[in-house]
This record gives sequence, structure tokens and C-alpha cells, in this order.
Amino acid sequence: MTDLSSTPLELRLDRAPPKPPSAFSNALVFGWRAILKFKHVPEQLFDLVMTPIMFTLLFTFVFGGALAGSTGAYLQFFLPGILVQTVVFNAVYSGMGLSTDLSKGLFDRFRSLPIWSLAPFAGLMVGDILRHLIAGGIILTIGLILGYRAEAGVLGIIAAFGLLLAVGFGMGWIFIVLGLLVRTPMTVMTAGFTFLFPLVFASNIMVQPDTMPGWLKAFVEVNPISLMTSAIRGVMAGNATVSDVLWALVAPAALTVLLAPVTLWLYRRSDR
Repeated sequence: MTDLSSTPLELRLDRAPPKPPSAFSNALVFGWRAILKFKHVPEQLFDLVMTPIMFTLLFTFVFGGALAGSTGAYLQFFLPGILVQTVVFNAVYSGMGLSTDLSKGLFDRFRSLPIWSLAPFAGLMVGDILRHLIAGGIILTIGLILGYRAEAGVLGIIAAFGLLLAVGFGMGWIFIVLGLLVRTPMTVMTAGFTFLFPLVFASNIMVQPDTMPGWLKAFVEVNPISLMTSAIRGVMAGNATVSDVLWALVAPAALTVLLAPVTLWLYRRSDR
């Protein structure tokens, strides 16, 4: 280690100051912080593991025979949908984590640091991606054990997971904004699921909309959750069109474009 006390003052003044970390480096640091939360808050992993297992098994064996004639046939229809449902529900944890950090004063410390303004939120997104991958991997593994087969093979599964991550990334902005507006984590969760339940259950995740009343069928067909589910089904089955994928990405892209600036504005406004 260099002893600066023995270095002439002229040489120390001539040295260039260290370069500030890049936005990408800031995001990686906060992403690592989000990953460490799984180590220090292990109950999050329990919820993350048990919820997808419970939904997959219950819906397959309770509703499969009644809705599709057999659990195997229903699983082929249902598994892509439960992947979408799980990713959307998991996005709520971004807002809850943000609300928790705000209540502890952590973001007051972050504001005092010379870092990229959106770095803390990028870290939350990294935690989301990890949750999505873990939950999606669990659901897919259970589905394969029960007999699910992706007709598009491994490439179809990889493409479907890429689309899932895009969906989760876009949906996450809703709950980050909610976390900035609501300072109680439980209130964020309650408000988040109150918003999501009608969208998720009034969709084509669990059943085909053909047997629904006309007014409900019309809503289901334009529901962004339905568009996402149809695209994931098509990608895993190998019959998705470019139009299907683009329609599925409309809502995540629009949410990102609209809510990322709102997030930054709310974050900076709360510093006043």
C-alpha cells in the first residue's frame, strides 16, 4: 500500500481523480444486494418455492379432468399460463421490497451517494429476474415430471422464458411506482393483488374464453395477460406468430416507457 504521506504534494495534486462507476456497475452492485436478500430473508424462498408448486398441482388435478377431460391434456394448456401468472404475481415483491427499504431509511442513504439515480431500482429488477427464473424453473420441472411436453423443444422453452422475463420486467414498474407512493409493504401487497386478481383470473390462463359470456369474452381477448399467455403457449408449442409475440410485448414496453420516468420523478421528488 502506497504511503501518501511521503509523496510530494505536487505529485498528489497531479494525479487524476478516480473515474466514477458507470451506470451498469451501479446496477450490478444493487443487483447483488437484491440477491443477498435471499440469503438473509430465507422465508422469501419458501414462498417462492411453495406457491408455484401448490398452484400447479392443485389446478392440474382439481380442474384438469373437468375442464379438459384429463389432467395430461389440461397440463399442456395450463402450464404456460401458470408461468405467466407466477411471473406477474412475483412482480409485486418489487414494490414490497422498495416499500420496506423506504421505511427503513435506506433510500435516504442511497440519495446521498454519487450513483446512477435508477441503480437501486435496477437492483430490484435483478432480484425480480432471479425470482422469475427460480419460480419458472420449478413450475417447468413439475410440469415435465407430470407429463408436460413443449413441442418446440429446448429452444421453445428458452424463448418462452425470455418472453416471460420481458413480461415480468414491464409489470414490475407498476409495483415500483406503487412502492414509492405507499410506504407500508402490506398495503403494497394488498393493493397489488387487488389490481392483479381481476386481470389474471379474467384471462385465458385457466380456461378457454369460448364458454364465457360475450361481454367477458370480449374483455378476455384484449386483456394483456391473455395476450401474454397466448404468446407463451404458442412459443412453447412452436406455432406462435410474430404478431402474437409483438402483441404480448406491447403492455410491458408501454409500462416501461411510461413508468420508468415516473419512477425517477417520484424518487427525486421525495428528496425535496
